[in-house]
Amino acid sequence: MGEVAERGMQKCLVFAVNGKRFELSDVDPSTTLLDFLRSQTPFKSVKLGCGEGGCGACIVLLSKYDPVLNQVEDLTVSSCLTLLCSVNGCSITTAEGVGNSKDGFHPIQERFAGFHASQCGFCTPGMCVSLFSALVNADKTDRPEPCPGFSKLTVSEAEKAIAGNLCRCTGYRPIADACKSFAADVDMEDLGFNSFWKKGESDDVKLSRVPSYNHSNASSKFPEFLKKEIRGGINLVSEGQCWYSPSSLAELQSLLQQNEANDGTSLKIIVGNTGMGYYKELERYDKYLDLKYIPELSVIKKDPTGIEIGAAVTISKAIEALKEEKEGDFHLESKTVFKKIAAHMEKIASGFVRNSGSIGGNLMMAQRKNFPSDIATILLPAGTVMNIMTGKKLAKLTVEEFLERPPLDSKSVLLSIKIPCWESRRDISCETETKLLFETYRAAPRPLGNALPYLNAAFLAEFSFCRNSTAVRLNNCQLAFGVYGTKRPIRATKVEEFLTGKLLTVGVLYEATKLLGMTIVPEDGTSHPTYRTSLAVGFLFNFLSPIGTPEISDGCLDGILFEGSKTKLNRDQFGQKKLPTFLSSAKQVIQLSEEYHPVGEPVTKAGAAIQASGEAVYVDDIPSPRNCLHGAFIYSTEPLARVKGIKFKPGSSTVGVSALITVKDIPGENIGCKSIFGEEPLYADEIAQCAGDRIAFVVADTQKNADLAANSALVEYDKGNLEPPILSVEEAVDRCSFFELPHSIYPLQLGDFSTCMAAADHQILSAKVKLGSQYHFYMETQTSLAVPDEDNCMVVYSSNQFPEYTNDTIAKCLGVPGHNVRVITRRVGGGFGGKASKAVTVATACALAAYKLQRPVRIYMNRKTDMIMAGGRHPMAITYSVGFKTNGKITALKVDILLDAGIYQDISLVMPEQILGALKKYDWGAFLFDIKVCKTNLPSRTTMRAPGDLQGSFISEAIIEHVASTLSIEVDSVRNINLHTYNSLEFFYKNSAGEPLEYTLPTIWDKLATSSNYYLRTEKLKEFNRCNRWQKRGISRVPIIFEVSARPTPGKVSILRDGSIVVEVGGIELGQGLWTKVKQMTAYALSLVKCGGQEELLEKVRVIQADTLSLVQGGMTAGSTTSESSCEAVRLCCNVLVERLTSLKEKLLEQMKSLEWETLISQAYLNSVNLSASSFYVPDFSSTSYLNYGVAVSEVEVNLLTGETTILQTDIIYDCGQSLNPAVDLGQIEGAYVQGIGFFMLEEYPTNSDGLVIANGTWTYKIPTVDTIPKQFNVEILNSGHHKKRVLSSKASGEPPLLLAVSVHCATRAAIKEARRQLCSWSGVEESSSTLFQLEVPATMAVVKEQCGLDSVQRFLQWTMNRNE
Repeated sequence: MGEVAERGMQKCLVFAVNGKRFELSDVDPSTTLLDFLRSQTPFKSVKLGCGEGGCGACIVLLSKYDPVLNQVEDLTVSSCLTLLCSVNGCSITTAEGVGNSKDGFHPIQERFAGFHASQCGFCTPGMCVSLFSALVNADKTDRPEPCPGFSKLTVSEAEKAIAGNLCRCTGYRPIADACKSFAADVDMEDLGFNSFWKKGESDDVKLSRVPSYNHSNASSKFPEFLKKEIRGGINLVSEGQCWYSPSSLAELQSLLQQNEANDGTSLKIIVGNTGMGYYKELERYDKYLDLKYIPELSVIKKDPTGIEIGAAVTISKAIEALKEEKEGDFHLESKTVFKKIAAHMEKIASGFVRNSGSIGGNLMMAQRKNFPSDIATILLPAGTVMNIMTGKKLAKLTVEEFLERPPLDSKSVLLSIKIPCWESRRDISCETETKLLFETYRAAPRPLGNALPYLNAAFLAEFSFCRNSTAVRLNNCQLAFGVYGTKRPIRATKVEEFLTGKLLTVGVLYEATKLLGMTIVPEDGTSHPTYRTSLAVGFLFNFLSPIGTPEISDGCLDGILFEGSKTKLNRDQFGQKKLPTFLSSAKQVIQLSEEYHPVGEPVTKAGAAIQASGEAVYVDDIPSPRNCLHGAFIYSTEPLARVKGIKFKPGSSTVGVSALITVKDIPGENIGCKSIFGEEPLYADEIAQCAGDRIAFVVADTQKNADLAANSALVEYDKGNLEPPILSVEEAVDRCSFFELPHSIYPLQLGDFSTCMAAADHQILSAKVKLGSQYHFYMETQTSLAVPDEDNCMVVYSSNQFPEYTNDTIAKCLGVPGHNVRVITRRVGGGFGGKASKAVTVATACALAAYKLQRPVRIYMNRKTDMIMAGGRHPMAITYSVGFKTNGKITALKVDILLDAGIYQDISLVMPEQILGALKKYDWGAFLFDIKVCKTNLPSRTTMRAPGDLQGSFISEAIIEHVASTLSIEVDSVRNINLHTYNSLEFFYKNSAGEPLEYTLPTIWDKLATSSNYYLRTEKLKEFNRCNRWQKRGISRVPIIFEVSARPTPGKVSILRDGSIVVEVGGIELGQGLWTKVKQMTAYALSLVKCGGQEELLEKVRVIQADTLSLVQGGMTAGSTTSESSCEAVRLCCNVLVERLTSLKEKLLEQMKSLEWETLISQAYLNSVNLSASSFYVPDFSSTSYLNYGVAVSEVEVNLLTGETTILQTDIIYDCGQSLNPAVDLGQIEGAYVQGIGFFMLEEYPTNSDGLVIANGTWTYKIPTVDTIPKQFNVEILNSGHHKKRVLSSKASGEPPLLLAVSVHCATRAAIKEARRQLCSWSGVEESSSTLFQLEVPATMAVVKEQCGLDSVQRFLQWTMNRNE
């Protein structure tokens, strides 16, 4: 096969990484750039977050040199999708190449640190590379030179640069601010809290303090040595696998023909390989053909007939070509069509995927595999021609013909597409004029893309209208719809035929929408089918309504007048109103305290800069020891079945597989997790208890081979003589399947329910609410490395919130003493509770495999397996009965909760107390409850940030909303009248209530109403809703009370000979700033020695990794109080050291006038003073538990045609006590709140009928992104004064603010209520029925639209017709 392909080709791969030259001749063609960078270079900043191009953690800057133009093209790409062989001649820049600790940090990295934009840090290198690319490309433009210190970047471009990057920690606001700080058009006042300047300082002062930026900082520095290398593709052969880069169509044809002659060889044709993100590579290919070097496939031609775009042209290049304007090149209508196609393409995937994904690849996936393509849909009505080559035959097809054909075989190649020009006609004789209109639509969970739509559409129509009339005739139209539950996009031909030639009237529009509703029918099994049909109707209504139908204009919004005619286009009123895509501004109000300096200062997070440069070491960054193996789990796909055996699919690859570890290989106990909450087996012993249950652990030479082998495993099941699985809480009740709650942890009933219920004026009986689960979506998946050590010992590196319990579990599983196991955790790339018990099992599986094979074994779980096995937040079914007075005061509440614990108890037994802690935030009068912890054949649920508290807070708000709706009174007044007095607070919370002065909630409640202009905005909102038919706004003010408990925590402080200080604590750094607060506390506590140089103590402190044999009784990092407990443990250590040093200092001062810190420590060593102290902080009983308070006001806008909810503004006041670090606490507040938005509005975690998770990647599971957070995000941290019983008067901030996100859900409900009232007015139905409804969680677009009325368009048109009769 070789001769044709070898001409003029390199036989080795040459490229550069961060300026270093690499030349490779033996490369596995399936190797991704990420695999190479992480395994063969020291650069570990590229992280594997999803393997789908959906998170941005693996982004690199790829630079290509054009010798003809002598120009360098710089673009971001996903290294997890980019194949290594495709980067020949390219220069790769990672975050370490942007800047690092050795050569100096880049201003991007310094500003990320200074704006407090990095928490766990796992996503931060990718964010920095994204921004770096934006700076590089902006500074190449011919825009005016910016003021010193700024780039040519605009604010919009700066924020858009990180639109495709996911972050689970920060809430995005500080990241956006760090990016905007480089923009030439930024208003410095809009930039949030940072460590560079203080509020009120002038812009000049601010600019002088921020890390300086100049154009040299934006140079990608393409290596000179690469410019001299031969450009073009390569041919490589490696162990039977081949990579070919044909440079002509003739070579391509020859290769395809030869491949057809060689039966049994598999072939993969690629350009950017982005399709692998959707269609996972589950097999090995024999041959790869890279089409990038064939000129005919990379062409972009413009002529008077249209634009031709080669199939290998990237989507980004196509967008540039379609947006490019040249004087007189096309008619206005054609330019409009091209620009709207480009604008739609900008919402496909994310920038770094569009930079490498090709137009042809997207369309071929749609044709061959029914990929849900936006591009196919928007090209369908535009008359696009597809140029196809099959062998030596060329064919021109319409998009429709192309898609309707059977899947094209490998001999057929898409060469190019051609989008024709369009123009309107004018008939002078009859004074009519035609206008061409083209619009595209998509309804997706994220406005800026990076999310598949529920439905997309594109419409092209030609209208005729008389210059002296409002009548409009639709001459012809093409209506295309896609991604709604069909295999391909379609034309709604019956609707087109109906509309053609008709005058547009309300009646015609009504008939068209009815016909369309019968045409767009999703296939069986499609999620939200009626919603998708409703979207199609809404889009058509949106397109046609502004034209020729003035009777349905709102009359409140200005339309766009057709030039020379009386016809208006009122686009704004039909859901097309352009809300700001990003943050408009944000305000942070923070009270600083210097009483315990540097505690209370907004110190930059420890390690933030090295997190930004990618030099921070996570578990999977630790270099693999020699002979290291990699593992992957084989899990059950059945909910309850006997495992008879495991084999691999015939013909599947088991290359590199070393062993298959099962329950039979366990030398000790079959235990995967042992904690205070209970035990869980490591592997299924004969019977798999649930879908996702661990069955075996396959071990191979690489992680890729282990994953491939696990994926090809065939498990033989037998369900004979087994009971049916229990897959719901209702089934658990029917079969009495419960975990028994120890009486000691079951909460007490409060008050006399019967008496208080009888005193009520009104009652709601047995109302029901359901809550689903939520996945943690930590950016770093579960990971561990186990290394056998001497004398039957094992060292385990684990990303883990429970190292102590991990140590105990591994020892019992291996059958060795605890001192034979050492668990080390430096930092965790996001945890949120998911790295607690679930991480223990992963570490134990690695340790067992390493123990059996006596070789190091590591695992980095792929996202799909992680999501299937994670368990997630506890689902529950709630039934409540409530009594209340006419004024809304509640007298009694009874709540029954069925909690889905899954198959093992994990932390479920403590959930009742957690749920009720938040549920008690209102004064219910009397409170009766019953909570059953149900055992089901589903993966065991686990702790997730604010476990139980989040659900409890929502339940309380659902009850309040229900009461208000029943009484038809303002819900805010019902909340207000049921707020606790201090007496009722003490009754409900007993010992946690604290002193009366500590109860700050009423003060915060009133203060936020003033600072957020709540009442004024409420009135303005009513006016907005009166004037807008297709957008409705809602606002909600919600309080929280969150009970936390401090736990015993160890600490150790040692002072080294040079005066530097090393600290160990039981708490784990998860991104919550624990190390930072501990450093501050250490510096403060040691400063009490009072000697010279102590102002530099903070820089002398280093907190080191947790080690279970160095510091015992580390406990768990959870519950929001580990930081403060660790700080107190450290303070106790320092008190001991201060006492020892003070006596020495006094002696030394008798001999010298002053004493520096270093001198004192040197003398302490000479005098044999013990400079190491350990402590074990045990909270006093009276201060173990306390309450946290906060209030949020959120305002949203709902699009009634799509169900899209935009959060316009959120205002928060949160009581942090006396904050240990306001910058850290602010980040925790914002990050928790945004994670709560995910739970309430976005994140669906569904399973199939067997309980197997089906939302198992970034394609199907959508966490918040920078374009889904509040447009204005204001936070005030209240310094509520001294609380002597707590650690330096501080309060927790990690979990409580999460509960405030329910305000968005409540505001959405308020907006829906307005929509339903409007719907009732159209239908002639009583308004009271419209307000009684339950809004599901999450309130996704489909859910919101359903509540607003799936048939709202038809009902409105009917109402309009009836009104006109």
